[in-house]
Amino acid sequence: MTLETSKILGGVGALLMVITPFLGTYTGVLGLIGLILVMISLKGLADHYGESGIFNNALYGIIIAIIGGVISVAVVVMAAVDFLSAVGIDISKAWNDPTILSSINWQELLTWDIVSPYIAAVIGSLVALFIFVVIASIFLRRSLTILSEKTGVGLFGTTGLLMLIGAILTIIAIGFILLWISLVLLTVSFFSIKT
Repeated sequence: MTLETSKILGGVGALLMVITPFLGTYTGVLGLIGLILVMISLKGLADHYGESGIFNNALYGIIIAIIGGVISVAVVVMAAVDFLSAVGIDISKAWNDPTILSSINWQELLTWDIVSPYIAAVIGSLVALFIFVVIASIFLRRSLTILSEKTGVGLFGTTGLLMLIGAILTIIAIGFILLWISLVLLTVSFFSIKT
């Protein structure tokens, strides 16, 4: 793969990830396509510059983020199923007839003693997800720092730092905005590579 091809694939992939939040129905599909294009680009750049750390660190970061997301979702789903069982709702019946849920007196069932273990499980899963996302962003920053050194485009390093700060600040809403801005910078960074 040529440097020009890697540059275009990375730029287009990052651009797809930038516009993803505004597309509604196709958000997940286009975001995934964008991520795959960026990863293909990073592999091409790693081969071009003879530096496997560019691709490997990004791959580790993506894998860690996926594992964190799967674990978090699994814990929340298990807590929800366990909660419904604890309050005496047959999930198979509720799945086929959702009106069962509306006929239940929730005020009577929702006491702190019943709800607190499940709230703790959901909070625990969010904390675990946060930790996985921060670790993933550390690997992504390493990848982008190496790419910055090899390409001479300092904006890659800035993008990696902004991603890390954004991941840490996801605990408050501004982190998501910083992550989106870092994707904009990633797009500009790819298109700034001189061939």
